[in-house]
Amino acid sequence: MKVVSTKIIRCLILSLIVSGLAFCTHLKTADKAVKETVVDSSYMIGPMDVLEVQVWKEPDFSRQVLVRPDGKITFPLIDDIQVSGITTLGLKALLTEKLKGFLDSPEVTVIVVESHSKNFYILGKVNRPGTYPLSPDMTVLQALSAAGGLGEWADKDSIRIIRRTEGKEEIFRFDYDKVISGKKLEQNILLEPNDTVIVP
Repeated sequence: MKVVSTKIIRCLILSLIVSGLAFCTHLKTADKAVKETVVDSSYMIGPMDVLEVQVWKEPDFSRQVLVRPDGKITFPLIDDIQVSGITTLGLKALLTEKLKGFLDSPEVTVIVVESHSKNFYILGKVNRPGTYPLSPDMTVLQALSAAGGLGEWADKDSIRIIRRTEGKEEIFRFDYDKVISGKKLEQNILLEPNDTVIVP
């Protein structure tokens, strides 16, 4: 009996050691994954965007922040910071510099949790007209898809995209049938923030 009990105890101890090592490895991997989070450094921050700021090993400074309508965020010890119009990479550099007065070698990551400053509008004979978030490199066809596709009586060859630039309006034509047949692919333009797609 003693021999069997000893073997069981040894097996349990060995199992606990292996589990402990695996757990430690998991923690190290998880820490590394957080530290090496990849963000879209080219995203231009705008009002009403929700950002997550992570400061490595500093939970008191890590938080989600809302970009106010005036383009600013409030951050611990730093107070208000103007962030609208700069990229996530630019904000990372700005916060890193400002936090150096309070932390040794701060490592900052900025993630866009919700994008509300980059929208487009789609009106007329689509299944779900309204306001939609503008994804990176979104085309007119993708916008129509996001709105549930064309309605039954849509005038497919008279779709227009209205863009306001520096106080002036530009109008782009879009012929649905010709675009999907490959004849007018140049009309499937990339949308920009605040573009309005009209389907008569």
